[in-house]
Amino acid sequence: MGERTPAFWMRMAGLAGLLLVAACGDREREAETPATESATGATRPAAAPVESPTLAAIKQRGRLNCGVNQGLVGFAYTDNRGEWRGFDVDFCRGLAAAIFGDPEAVRFVPLTAENRFEALANGRIDVLWRNTSWTMDRDTSGQLAFAGVNYYDGQGFLVRRSLDLNSASELNGARVCVQAGSTSALNAEDYFRSRSIDYRAVVLPTEEAARQAYGREDCDAFSADVSALAAARTTLADPQQHVVLSDVISKEPLGPVTRRGDEQWTAVVRWTLNAIILAEEFGVTQANVEDRAENAREPQVRRLLGAEGDFGPRLGLSKTWAADAVEGVGNYGEIFERNLGSQSPLDLARGLNAQWNARPGGLIYGLPVR
Repeated sequence: MGERTPAFWMRMAGLAGLLLVAACGDREREAETPATESATGATRPAAAPVESPTLAAIKQRGRLNCGVNQGLVGFAYTDNRGEWRGFDVDFCRGLAAAIFGDPEAVRFVPLTAENRFEALANGRIDVLWRNTSWTMDRDTSGQLAFAGVNYYDGQGFLVRRSLDLNSASELNGARVCVQAGSTSALNAEDYFRSRSIDYRAVVLPTEEAARQAYGREDCDAFSADVSALAAARTTLADPQQHVVLSDVISKEPLGPVTRRGDEQWTAVVRWTLNAIILAEEFGVTQANVEDRAENAREPQVRRLLGAEGDFGPRLGLSKTWAADAVEGVGNYGEIFERNLGSQSPLDLARGLNAQWNARPGGLIYGLPVR
C-alpha cells in the first residue's frame, strides 16, 4: 500500500465534513417529525394520517347518518315523543360527539335486515349500527368492514309457558317464526337438522312481523337473538306467560359496520367504540369526564381524554374526541344499564358483556390507546 499524500488527507477530511452535515440534517428532520413508540420501546416517525373521504363528507354535511333498527326495544326505537332511544342509538350519538362535539349531530335511518347492507353500500348511511352479526361470509364479501363488537349475543327461543317446555330440543313438529335476511333462519336450520328434529320455519320480513306472528299464535316459538327475544317479550299482552328457553344455539357478535375501502373511517368508528369501553374500565363517567380530563394523573387516562398525545388528530378528530364522546353519552356501562340493564324494562344481566376484569369477567375489552 502506497504512502498517503497531504492531498489524500485533505480529501478525507472533506468527506468526513460532508457526512457530518448529512447526519445533522437527518437529526433535524427526525426532530421535526413526531415520534411514536414501537412495541419494543424504540421510537419511529409517526406517519401522517390518511384523509378519510367518508369523514370529510360527514364534516361537510354537518351530521352523521347512522343506520339503525326500525324498532327494537332496548337497541333502537322511538319513544312517545318521537325521540330515538336505545343501546345502538347511543353509540351513534357517541360517534357524532367524537366528530362534532355534539351528540345530536346525527340522523337516524331505520333499516330492515334485508336492506341494511344496500343502504351502506350506496352511501345512504355512513355507518350501520344495527344488531348485525360479524360472520366470515359478511367479513369476506369484499364490501363490508366490521369495526368491532359492542354486544355479545346468541340465538335462543321464546315460547309460551303453557307448552311446558324445558328445551328447544322438545320443539319437534313445531312452527318456528324467524326473520328473513338475518342469521336466525340459518341457525335454526342448523340446530334442528343436526338433531334430526322436524320443524317448520315461518319466515317473516321483519323482526316486528315475526314478533306479531308469534303473538297471534301463528307459530309455536319465536327464534332470534336472546336480547331481541327479551325485548319482544316486553311487548306481548302478558309477558309473564312467555319464557325464553335456556338454549343458546349460536354466537352472535354484534357491532358497527362500515364500507370496505375507507380504512381511516373504519378506524374512527373502531376507536370511538374502544374509547367508550375504556372509559368504563378507567372509571371515567359522563359526570366526571371533565374533571378527569383536567386532573387525572394516570397516563392511560390522560392519553384517552386528550391531555397527552395527539391520538384524536391521527383520526382526523380533535384531541378531546374521546372525552367528547363520553360526555355526550356516558361510558359503556352507563349506556348498557339505561338501555338494557337494571334501569331498563329488559333488565338484562351483563353476562358476556361485562368488562374483562369484572367479577365475574366478561368479553368486553377495550384496546389500548397509546
